[in-house]
Amino acid sequence: MAKVLITGMGAISPLGADLPTSFAQALAGHCAIGAATPDIAKWLPNVLLAQAAADPASKLNGKHASLDRASQFALVAANEALAEANIAAAPADSRRFGVYVGIGLGGAHTLDGLYSRFQSAVQSEGKRNPVVVHPLTVPRMMSNAPAAAISMGYGLHGPSHTYSVACASSAVAIGEAFRAIRDGYLDAAVVVGCEAMLTPGAMMAWNALRVMAKPQAADPSRSCRPFSQDRSGFVLGEGGAAIVLESEARAAARGQSALAELCGYGCSSDAAHLTAPSSAEQINAMQQALDDAGLRAEDIQYLNAHGTATDAGDVTETESIRGVFGSAAGQLAISSTKSMHGHLIGASGILEFALSVMAMNSGSLPPTATLEQADPRCDLDFIPLTARHGCDIRAIMSNSFAFGGSNASLVARRLPA
Repeated sequence: MAKVLITGMGAISPLGADLPTSFAQALAGHCAIGAATPDIAKWLPNVLLAQAAADPASKLNGKHASLDRASQFALVAANEALAEANIAAAPADSRRFGVYVGIGLGGAHTLDGLYSRFQSAVQSEGKRNPVVVHPLTVPRMMSNAPAAAISMGYGLHGPSHTYSVACASSAVAIGEAFRAIRDGYLDAAVVVGCEAMLTPGAMMAWNALRVMAKPQAADPSRSCRPFSQDRSGFVLGEGGAAIVLESEARAAARGQSALAELCGYGCSSDAAHLTAPSSAEQINAMQQALDDAGLRAEDIQYLNAHGTATDAGDVTETESIRGVFGSAAGQLAISSTKSMHGHLIGASGILEFALSVMAMNSGSLPPTATLEQADPRCDLDFIPLTARHGCDIRAIMSNSFAFGGSNASLVARRLPA
């Protein structure tokens, strides 16, 4: 089996227009959460959002202007990751180079625009034909549009796969690409997570679930409060992140240095409830990832928690971490970066994994920036309020637990100096 290396990473997130900026802002404890846009606030005045730090279209050329916003995020993140990995378009081994994408709700902006136009045309009383829409509406909003844009843009002829597994989408995409390279089906892949559903229609649907954070009166930007006594839910965000995976042999053949080794992946299904989490199956996913990596619980020094700031979710994840790490749980540093960048749904898993790899390599751990008073049931070291520096981190774990009962855990280790 091939060793799988990470040779490039990129992101455009609420914390920054690229990955280094996003990581720096996370270490600074910056919370990129704010008021909803006027079209959403008109109907949901108390809803908060975590908008991307930059318009993705501004970082692309004009030919990408017509793509859905989610596809634009995917391209921006992929461009950064592929540039860091020194991979140009149309590689000689393009049939051995795959594209793996995770997304929760593909084409939300296109879909919302379609219904808005239809309603407007109907209300025009015959002045506009409501059935006349742009002929590329379906290709823009299909879930595999981001994967198609990347594969065409870079001439990658390997498998192009899209995973829509709610909040675990991009973590699953990473894991499946990892397996394909490790087991010899591919030599390289660019893995992307993207999400752009900050639209009136999508926000009304999420609001109906009663899982959205209530604004904190003193400072609304600090309203997403994972593991806190006063937590009230999560804040939806938008953006994209990407990593390039290569077999050790491919990277060595072209003299490419690596950022880390991706070494473990576990996944499971609760098979119990659409929204309520299961500790037993979260434990299963985490233990699978450790076993896959050939590591023990005490070999992990940092864990990026799913940490959505819901009452049941945070308590269940705390129980699950204790179930896997046992006596080592007390020495494990853990944080939820969703406290700062919000919940990017399909893009959350890969953004959090990329931030974790940067934390491992730098020795600086991002905090749970809003954790002022912990819930007594969440009694682990969740790195409250401020970043921690000078840490010796040799291996990390990142958790993604989704509605629908899908769980995914990833493990990476630091490369020798």
